[in-house]
Formats: sequence, structure tokens, C-alpha cells
Amino acid sequence: MKFDTNKLPTRRIEPHAGWMPLNLQEVYEYRRLLAIFVWRDVKARYKQTLAGVTWVIVQPVVSMVVFSVFFGRWLNVSSGDVPYPVFAFCALVPWTYFVHALTVASTSVVGQQSVISKAYFPRLLLPLAAVLGGLVDLLTSMVVLIPLMFYYGIIPGPQILALPLLVLLAALTALGVGLWLAAINVRFRDVNHAMPFITQLWLFATPVAYPITVVPEAWRLLYELNPMAAVVEGFRWALTGETELPLRMLLVSGGVAMTILVSGLYWFRREEITFSDVV
Repeated sequence: MKFDTNKLPTRRIEPHAGWMPLNLQEVYEYRRLLAIFVWRDVKARYKQTLAGVTWVIVQPVVSMVVFSVFFGRWLNVSSGDVPYPVFAFCALVPWTYFVHALTVASTSVVGQQSVISKAYFPRLLLPLAAVLGGLVDLLTSMVVLIPLMFYYGIIPGPQILALPLLVLLAALTALGVGLWLAAINVRFRDVNHAMPFITQLWLFATPVAYPITVVPEAWRLLYELNPMAAVVEGFRWALTGETELPLRMLLVSGGVAMTILVSGLYWFRREEITFSDVV
């Protein structure tokens, strides 16, 4: 059977003067391919591991034990009326998800160089799939957190309904920063080596092992520019109800996260046209 090549659908890719339009409608048109990428990443993470889902649970649990011993017992870091293991684990659930999503998103383009050099699709699908696929890990960690809270007699109140918005803030932050790093990583492969250092510094700037009350009031507004600080404090508020709603922090961090995301989208789109040639 012969095909009339003049009737086949074609797509013409040309350089664009100035900043590329975001064209997010195109991402929606490729939503099925996005679902395939997400499912592929999830299977690759769980399929050929010895412990499977257990490994996703072990990571935050071990971190919680270490934090509880060093910060909760030896350094006597205050956790208010919340037992320190719950205090730490409420923060480690979104933090572990954020680190995984950011790390995978930042290397998503370089890691798929064989795919992007052969077929056209919105390259935004790659970091987006990394961020969405990591949500499976977050849900798995919640399976451990809820029984831990019940063990200590902590029952979440109606404020738990705010969790999806906090997860969304963490995902948008990971995607925004991941877009910047993914585009930079195409030209400078140092990003892959710098990621452990970046996430470690970010951990110290986020109230995971300590309460935000230890931050001096004079530095508090600068501290709130870190979107993950609001996510962590928000998780503690939503799950335990023992802390106040960090409303100002959420508003400031939300604005910062959206700024990073929008600028990251434009930067990624601007660099996207060169990915096939450089990668």
C-alpha cells in the first residue's frame, strides 16, 4: 500500500524571533503522551528494585529516626505540643517528594536525548511527567504518616482538606525550578553534579528538622521567600492543627513559586528549540 505523502500531517519547526510563546494548549493536545511518560517513570522507579514500594517508605522513615535522635533528643529542638517524630515526618513527606521531583525534572531532558532527537513533542512533557510521577511516592509516604499520627493520638481536623493545595504548591515549585535547571543542564552538565549540594542547602533553609519560630523575626520575611518553607509549615498545620495557619507565608511563597514557574516556562520554551542540536 502506498501513501500519498502530500496528505500526511506535517509540522514545520522554525526558529522564533525573541521569546517563544508558551502555547500550553499544545501540552493538553499531547496529554496522552504525558500519561505514558508518567506511567513509564513510575514503572521504572518501582519495577526493577529489590524492595519496591518499601524503598520509598524507608527513606523518610530513616530520616525521621535520625532527626528524632539528633535534633529531638540530643539537641532538644522544640516541636511544641507535637511529638517530634510526627513533627519531623509531617515535613519529610512533602520534602522528600520535592527533592525527588526536582532532581528527576532537572535531568529529564538530557536523560531522554535519544527520544527528543527522533520525534517532535512538547519538551515540557518531560519535566512535567517527572513532577507528576513523584506524587505516587508522596501518597505512599502518607500511608506511613497517618498510622504514626494515630499512634501518638493525633487526629487530623477539617484543615486536612488544605493538603491538596499545599501539594500543588510543592509541585509548582519543583516544576518551576526544574524547568530552569533542565534547560541549563542541556548546555552545562554540571547541574547533575550540583543537585545534591543544592538540595542539601535548601534543606537547611527549610524548617524540616526545626520549627520556624527559631528564625529571628528580622529574617522571617526573607525566609518566607522559600516556597518549601510554607509547604512544610502548611503540612504541619493541616495534619496536626497544633500550629497556626501560615497565611502570610503561603501568600508570599505562592507568589514566589508562580514567578519561578512562569519565568521557568518562558526560559524553557526559549531554549527548547536548541535541545535536539545541543543534547
